[in-house]
Amino acid sequence: MHIAVGLVILVAVAVALAALARRLGMAEPLLLTVAGVIASYLPFVPQIDIEPELVLLGLLPPLLYTAAINTSLIEFRPKKLPIALLSVGLVLFSTFAVAVVVWWLLAVPFATAVAIGAVVAPPDAVAAIAVARRVGMPRPIVTLLEGESLFNDATALVALRTAIAAMAGSFSIWQAGGDFFYAAGGGALIGAVAAGVLAVLRRRIGDPVLDTSVSLLAPFAAYLPAEAAHASGVTAVVVCGLILGQGAPVWQSAASRIAERTNWRTIQFLLENAVFLLIGLQVRHIVEDAWNSGLDHGTLLLACAAVLATVVVARPVWVFPSIYLPWFIRSRRARWMARRNPDAPPGRPKPAWTGPAVVSWSGMRGVVTLAAALLLPDDTPERATLELLALVVVGGTLLLQGVSLPLLVRLLRLRGPSRAEDALQEANLLQQATAAGLAALAAETAPETPPDVVEALRDRVSRRAFAAWEQLGRAESVRVTPSGEYRRLRLAMLRAERETVLRVRDAGTVDHEVLAHVLATLDMEESTIDRVAEVDEEPTGPLRGRGSGDCEHLRAAPHIAVTDPPEACAECLAEGLTWVHLRMCLDCGHVACCDSSPGTHATRHFHATGHPVVRSVEPGEKWRWCYVDELLG
Repeated sequence: MHIAVGLVILVAVAVALAALARRLGMAEPLLLTVAGVIASYLPFVPQIDIEPELVLLGLLPPLLYTAAINTSLIEFRPKKLPIALLSVGLVLFSTFAVAVVVWWLLAVPFATAVAIGAVVAPPDAVAAIAVARRVGMPRPIVTLLEGESLFNDATALVALRTAIAAMAGSFSIWQAGGDFFYAAGGGALIGAVAAGVLAVLRRRIGDPVLDTSVSLLAPFAAYLPAEAAHASGVTAVVVCGLILGQGAPVWQSAASRIAERTNWRTIQFLLENAVFLLIGLQVRHIVEDAWNSGLDHGTLLLACAAVLATVVVARPVWVFPSIYLPWFIRSRRARWMARRNPDAPPGRPKPAWTGPAVVSWSGMRGVVTLAAALLLPDDTPERATLELLALVVVGGTLLLQGVSLPLLVRLLRLRGPSRAEDALQEANLLQQATAAGLAALAAETAPETPPDVVEALRDRVSRRAFAAWEQLGRAESVRVTPSGEYRRLRLAMLRAERETVLRVRDAGTVDHEVLAHVLATLDMEESTIDRVAEVDEEPTGPLRGRGSGDCEHLRAAPHIAVTDPPEACAECLAEGLTWVHLRMCLDCGHVACCDSSPGTHATRHFHATGHPVVRSVEPGEKWRWCYVDELLG
């Protein structure tokens, strides 16, 4: 009963502090950790001991799995070498750098020093990514940190396992290397097998409740067999999650995907916030145990400062070469290809130093470090001191780097994802999907299909695409848009419909199951309408498309600078119509209204003249559109 009450209080406090952090604009891990430290010194707060098995089995697999299923293999693949250098190379480099310092200062056996080095080596990217998304880091940096976080825990835990075996006297360099490759390869194989079995099972499940239940078992279905085979359970979970996340759009129904995303986001939120609160709650008793361990206090403080400094410095010492080495290899390969073939594409430009600088400072440690410290055997020399070293590294990196990382991002003027650019790409993608859907509609329409059904379907998908384009340009507060009016009126209708259903429910004249189904139908439609959100920020630069791709019309069309953009569609004025957004033909300079406007004069101009490319003349936009290939450029 006391454990249940404690868990409820822990989760409630973590959720409340996370909400406060979001309201104050602070990083959640930082506020939760500081609150935990303060609470650990309150007399009415009992001592809370973290069981390492609870963290490594109950917390780590779900956190890794939810990160893996949300990681794109497409974005992961080009960065595989830097990610490998960070998640494997940096962890081992930090392990031995810390080991040398601990061995020199505390005079413990070198195997013990390597063990504590492995404990403090893996960064917890949960904290770094939480800060990254709040301050707006560029997506390539966030992808790199996410990729690193997927595998660095596996490297550290395998290194720790090897060091503990060496402490017991059973160690050889060949055995250590073999164990490492067996753990990594065996974990990856078991994770792939688990993903294959789960994929076959989920293909045959249509019920979202059953599918979500299987999803909740997935991380443990990969972790437990791998650990039983003495392979890396962490690697197994990551591989399983990557495969299942990549195949989810094919293997699962839409309802199952929505339910899975909602459930795993909730689990991730609760676990992450509870974890950082637990870190803070460990401070008091770990500090007291180390302070009373008999070690000279000056040596203890010096060791804490030296290990923290080593952890912080080792990261940039490794990160900069690991970022620039892949570029150097590619550039040398490009030069070699250019000597053999003058028409070969040029190599990529040299990466700016600002990205590696931010990655270097994103080395906050987390609960895995504390849990791994508790795995040290009871007869480990200076065990209490080593646990304090782990705590100092966790708290020091969270406070030092967690507080200063947003400032560093602002000083380096790194530009995060632009909601306006994302909206443009989303509109482009929806337009392509709409074209494919309309083509399928035309192919599947039978002679006996009622024309009004075809027209209703055509209108529905077209409205969805138009709504995405209407999020660009001037806001609805300046100009009323069809999708905005549809949203406003449909929400008013849904409110009236729900009120009627609730009156019927209160009268008790209809069965509850029927009422629940009708209310769920209304809720589902309202949730889809609420997801349409207008971009409410000004882009930091001209809003452009990402490239012309294979479209010859976009490549041939000029980039016209519009210094004094027109404010009217002449055809709309003549016909007494209103327009939403304006487009300019890049062949003749004709300005007309978009497809969301009643007149659709820009598209009519294309059909009349055959001029393929238009550009937006809305303020701050320079993107172009090809009517022939339906591509953005």
